[in-house]
Amino acid sequence: MSREATLADELARTIENEILTGVLKPGDRLDERFLSERFEMSRTPVREALIKLSISELVTISRGRGAVVTSIAVPELIEMFEVMGELEALCAQLAARRILQEEFQHLGSLYERCCQLRDSRDPDGYYVANMDFHEAIYSASKNGYLERQTKSLRNRLSPYRRLQLHRPGRLKSSSDEHERVLKAIGEGDAVTAAEEMRKHVNVQGAALNDLIAIMPPGYLRKAG
Repeated sequence: MSREATLADELARTIENEILTGVLKPGDRLDERFLSERFEMSRTPVREALIKLSISELVTISRGRGAVVTSIAVPELIEMFEVMGELEALCAQLAARRILQEEFQHLGSLYERCCQLRDSRDPDGYYVANMDFHEAIYSASKNGYLERQTKSLRNRLSPYRRLQLHRPGRLKSSSDEHERVLKAIGEGDAVTAAEEMRKHVNVQGAALNDLIAIMPPGYLRKAG
């Protein structure tokens, strides 16, 4: 692999992390010249990094505006959360059948970490611990393809899932939902594990309206 290709991969991972952690937000413009100066590299690996991010749909590249952190139209947001709910439900279902004892103990410790951050009212810290909890379930499904696809869509929805945790009362309800998922997985109840995870991930009705109401400018775009 050439040095420029290596730099492009490293920069793509850095920008992806900044999107996932909220440093860069939907609607933010990614200027090639600024990124080139900031990371002290030529514009070629910068351009390649942005193309990589556009393939994963975290960035949209268009004539005139250049590269922008991708925003979502409301109908698309609903559809993506529906698919996310089904993918995570399947992960939980398989985990309930396949999880190892040491994996379940680790999952329990991640649940406790989420509870600590819930009690300290730290939504950003909770988001990171929540991501670890979910990824442990993906891994316990013992289905690598499913794990990769679920992570990919999770990354695409990450700015919205992160923002969701800032809704009043969401940390507590999320933690309560984790407890029910954890219990079902521990009991080997695949059906209940899937049902509880699906309810945990899906954003519908009043919850969707509340999420849309607190979204800053740039997070959503017009449909079409």
